[in-house]
Amino acid sequence: MIVLGSTSEVAQAFVEKALQEGEKFEKIYLFTSNRETTERFARHIDVKFLQQSEIIELDITKTINYSEFEQINSSLLFCATGYLGENTEEALYDNKNTERIIDINYSKLVPVINFFAQKFESRRSGTIIGLSSVAGDRGRQSNFIYGSAKAAFTAYLSGLRNYLFEKKVHVLTVKPGFMATKMTEGLPLNPKLTATPKQAAECIYKAFKKQKNVAYVLPIWGVIMLIIRNIPEFIFKKLKL
Repeated sequence: MIVLGSTSEVAQAFVEKALQEGEKFEKIYLFTSNRETTERFARHIDVKFLQQSEIIELDITKTINYSEFEQINSSLLFCATGYLGENTEEALYDNKNTERIIDINYSKLVPVINFFAQKFESRRSGTIIGLSSVAGDRGRQSNFIYGSAKAAFTAYLSGLRNYLFEKKVHVLTVKPGFMATKMTEGLPLNPKLTATPKQAAECIYKAFKKQKNVAYVLPIWGVIMLIIRNIPEFIFKKLKL
């Protein structure tokens, strides 16, 4: 199993869920930009599940030497890489903030997934799970830079799913709504619309086993975003969302 963004609480919860359900992995490759945090998780799954893992340091905003990954083989890729960034009015026109949001959520992430997707394609098997966001379903003033990057990532996963279908590789797009994680700590989230990493992992694992194409972590978000997507633009542009 390949995990991109292995410091993510959702990624770690999914790994645990899969191991609890009896999934067998020769090795779990934990890609991370934070080795210390990832080492704690690696020790945890080693002790609890006797699961062998390998930590691979990766900063996708920097130049990547893909030859280092040539020997990695897996049937499952889980991508939880993401960056919310600053969404204040002051940060809106901050190019560094904008570039980092776009780079981590889309432009620098896609080539990494493509590298492994090609390996899956050549083997004609495997599953790619990508965490996108409901923020990508329609641009809203509160987070439209982040939302635009997630919209691009959602479109990429959709196209990749279409392309890899005949190659026997499945692509699952996951759209979490509000998540109780480090990334959203301190934000005023509605508890009825907020999922825990454990809830997310259970939803994603079920979607993975059923080979779903798109999954909202909490079903209510599917309804909410259906309504938001269908608000006429002349009304929508006046709303404070």
